[in-house]
Amino acid sequence: MRFNRNCPVCILMLGAGGTGGHIAPHLYRLFYALERPTRFILSDGDIVEQKNLVRQNFCEADLGKNKAQVLAERYAGAFGLEAEYIPDFIESSERLAELLTSPPKMRRQLTILIGAVDNNRSRQLCHEVFYRSRDLIYIDSGNGEFSGQVVCGVRQSNRTVSKPLARYYPDVMEVTDRFPTELSCAEASVSSPQAITANLTAATAVVDMLYNILVLGELNTKMVTFSTKSVNVRPNSAGRKAA
Repeated sequence: MRFNRNCPVCILMLGAGGTGGHIAPHLYRLFYALERPTRFILSDGDIVEQKNLVRQNFCEADLGKNKAQVLAERYAGAFGLEAEYIPDFIESSERLAELLTSPPKMRRQLTILIGAVDNNRSRQLCHEVFYRSRDLIYIDSGNGEFSGQVVCGVRQSNRTVSKPLARYYPDVMEVTDRFPTELSCAEASVSSPQAITANLTAATAVVDMLYNILVLGELNTKMVTFSTKSVNVRPNSAGRKAA
């Protein structure tokens, strides 16, 4: 798949936690080097807690602050870029579609949605908006404790030229969980175990795809699976259970 290397770029990332927090600094650095108009919008309604310091990209000084705000202000400021963030969870298809709509003067904009979420309800939302979009690149990252996958779906001129996550992992479309704001405090505090190496590997795979799209203008690998136990990352065309 080939992509325009000169048009403006807008990236919206849902999730600024385990994986999104490690994607952010590298993406700001990449944007700093691009010689074209860029926007990077971070969205997350969560705040930094003590438990997050083990594997997420935060420190003691960030405790109690919104995750998206912390990352946007820290790294956008470091590279002299504009800090754009939404301190909320995006849980409406209308709102997500609106955020991904190019302004009239930017019709040739390359729009990318990054899903760095930890629940399938949000993935279902991204899937729905993906198929309603005329042009959209949707990169989803998911992982368990030691393994995971990154899948890139692409819509061009109202055609799906690369299938999104749910086409390889149909179980994500099952109604088995809820949006973050629909969880009780007790439910929200429970999460599946993850190792920092899995988050770092997933983040690296996402950044690799973005580099190929934005800098090289070509993406040959639409999906990768990985295991940090076997220290293995490989392209994969057959889906398994999504993490």
